[in-house]
Amino acid sequence: MLSQKKILGIDPGTNIMGFGVIELIDQKINLVEFDVLILDKIKDPHLKLKKIYKKTTLLIDTYNPNELAIEAPFFGKNIQSMLKLGRAQGASMIAGINKNIPIFEYAPKKIKLAVTGRGQASKEQVAAMLMHMLQIKQKPKHLDSTDGLAVAVCHALQRNISQNQKAKSKSWSEFIKKNPKRII
Repeated sequence: MLSQKKILGIDPGTNIMGFGVIELIDQKINLVEFDVLILDKIKDPHLKLKKIYKKTTLLIDTYNPNELAIEAPFFGKNIQSMLKLGRAQGASMIAGINKNIPIFEYAPKKIKLAVTGRGQASKEQVAAMLMHMLQIKQKPKHLDSTDGLAVAVCHALQRNISQNQKAKSKSWSEFIKKNPKRII
């Protein structure tokens, strides 16, 4: 029986929000959609948050994801930037909560590490790896779109690792039950 799941990944931002939707069928990741929401022309910060919330809700209604993965704000020197990112993240999270979708957060380094094997990878390296992995033919205009996609892919890879570890531990417990004399 095939295991099927859709994941919405979001790279929050107050000027550009990147997003990606993937479908995970057993262990295979398939691209569904990736793009950006441009917000830089909106001056009122509250209206930006409303737009982020509405777009995330629309994405959920359109693609019906089973899970939402989102990049966590990173700790930087600029407190104001971190605060704005946290608010943008919160607007997307509330949309997921209102639709009863489980939400998972990932640090930027963890996302880059999962996708490229390097926690310090550049946006270009992340985009190139995703283009290769998902057979994307044309480089996107905004790399924030591949950043959002990377969050979804990171989550899919983390879920696969977690499930494999559970399967292995279940296999060992079954082995022990079936072979009690082989255990010292």
